[in-house]
Amino acid sequence: MPLASAPAVDETHNPWQTLSSEVKYHNPWISVREDQVLNPGGGRGIYGVVSMKNKALGIVPVDAEGNTWLVGQYRYPLNEYSWEIPMGGGLLELDILASAQRELKEETGLTAARWTRIARLHTSNSVTDEEGFVFLAEDLTPGNVEPEETEDLRLWKLPLAEAVRLVMADRITDGMSVAGLLKAEKVLAGRKG
Repeated sequence: MPLASAPAVDETHNPWQTLSSEVKYHNPWISVREDQVLNPGGGRGIYGVVSMKNKALGIVPVDAEGNTWLVGQYRYPLNEYSWEIPMGGGLLELDILASAQRELKEETGLTAARWTRIARLHTSNSVTDEEGFVFLAEDLTPGNVEPEETEDLRLWKLPLAEAVRLVMADRITDGMSVAGLLKAEKVLAGRKG
């Protein structure tokens, strides 16, 4: 089925004008800048941008029986527990696949013989320039988990179809996890069809 055509628009035209830019905060993971701008209507204003120092990487591991693994952890900014696909950050200058392979091993102990990039996404494009990638990992081999010091993780092995039901019931709410699980289901179904 062909993709729908978008309305004609000059995608290279930026209607915003940056008058000045100043970094207000930075740490090893992010920097926050405040830009003085002219908005598309010509009015003066400010725009805050969070720039990430890593690529966001998510992995949907799926075994031969159709099971996947979720990682559970308490998310400090949300002040709540979250079930998610295995994910983390990859330094901007490093290969995203190698970083995704490292993250899968660290968080689940799994290694995969077959990798497919299934999504490129922007996590919250009104406030951050973060770019994310999701991989489908198959032909899995179990191993030992290697979590980072800041991680208190729990693993949950369940059928991919059940993880998708959790997405649809709003029990999985992380954006990369929602997108990754739904796209993985669609990619795998397309292979069968």
